Amino acid sequence: MWSVGLFLIALAVVSFTHYVHRWNKPKCSNGGRLPPGSMGFPLIGESIQFFIPTKSLDMPGFIKKRIARYGTLFRTSLAGRPIVVSSDPEFNYFIFQQEGKLVQLWYMDSFSSVVGNVFDVTATNYVHKYIKNVVSNHFGTESLKDQLLPKLEAMANQGLQSWSTQSSVELKESIASMIFDLSSKLLFSYDGSKNPNHNMSKMLNNFVQCVMAFPLNIPGTAFHRCLKDQKMAIKIRKDILQEKLTSPEKRYGDFLDQIVADMKKEEFLTEEFVVFLMFGILLTSFEAISSAITVGMTLLTDHPLVVKELIEEHETILKSRKDGDSQLTWKEYKSMSFTSQVINETLRMSSVAPGILRKVIKDIHINGYVIPKGWTIMVVPSALQMNPEKFKDPLVFNPWRWNDIGSNTAVLKSFIPFGGGSRNCAGAEFSRVSMAVFLHVLVTKFR
Repeated sequence: MWSVGLFLIALAVVSFTHYVHRWNKPKCSNGGRLPPGSMGFPLIGESIQFFIPTKSLDMPGFIKKRIARYGTLFRTSLAGRPIVVSSDPEFNYFIFQQEGKLVQLWYMDSFSSVVGNVFDVTATNYVHKYIKNVVSNHFGTESLKDQLLPKLEAMANQGLQSWSTQSSVELKESIASMIFDLSSKLLFSYDGSKNPNHNMSKMLNNFVQCVMAFPLNIPGTAFHRCLKDQKMAIKIRKDILQEKLTSPEKRYGDFLDQIVADMKKEEFLTEEFVVFLMFGILLTSFEAISSAITVGMTLLTDHPLVVKELIEEHETILKSRKDGDSQLTWKEYKSMSFTSQVINETLRMSSVAPGILRKVIKDIHINGYVIPKGWTIMVVPSALQMNPEKFKDPLVFNPWRWNDIGSNTAVLKSFIPFGGGSRNCAGAEFSRVSMAVFLHVLVTKFR
């Protein structure tokens, strides 16, 4: 009996040792060489180190240490998935052009758990093209010119006026609430003031924290709390959709109304898909804009010379008006050259996404390495945008640097605040205009 017991223990130790060795030293099926790196612990990989939060605007320490050790291309494992992390701008540009050929859209399990499988469906070119067109129709340049500019100005006026009457303001939370109020009205005519028991902007902020948490769904974890909140958020959106479907008089020409009209002819537009689509679009737009404006205001506070030049540019706009009380025009927005530089610099330093993910659908050969089919490539915006070889003194807030960058293609390949390739964010112009209008109101009416 003792012999059998010792044999089984020895067998288990040998099997585990072999498993750990294979985990740490994965091999390509075709004999190719993987990029350098470490796979971390079995199953969890290097997830714990990756998910450690940071308050620095610099690239995450996890990425920075491994770039210094392995170079711009290295392998790791996050939440049990093999991943190649890239901070090579040329390779990233190539990857973004290979959508549907060598790679396809992919999201972390924590994100998919929150927004359902809607973004897996949008990986197909037809569905993605449809959504991009609908978003552009409601939030693109023409809508901004004709309808949204005054609404954005009213939003900024109302938000800043409200803050000015308070002794102090929790900046990120207040900006997030301001952005949510407008975005939810434009998307599906939701009025948060009529639902005081549902603090949806706070819920969305919690969801963002959850997306960057380890997807461990047990009581007491941030991920578990987030999924409980998600049920409430999804229920609210289901109720809104049902009201639209059953009450034609409740349609106001918003984003959801177009989706509801198209449900009759597009098979993929099921009720479940539409609910999660609303949730996903609101979540991503809400976080991107509110984070950028928060970082922008923080940086402006510490850089009075930037504020001085902003004030001069916007006072020039006011002085050129025939009617001093007129609203901001599209022509005036397009004249904001220094404001555009401030926005570029803010976006460069306020990268929200920890990484842009693509799943490899065919083996990729790069610099003597092979990235196998089934692996994931993570493009890290902060690793590009905080690279001192591309942006001198990257931790310095310097809007004037964009005078020199101009149309420098090599540098611009390292500036990807809205993604790249065919997946470039359809709401990019809406985000930029939102920031510009907010800055306009801020420097012309407040201090």
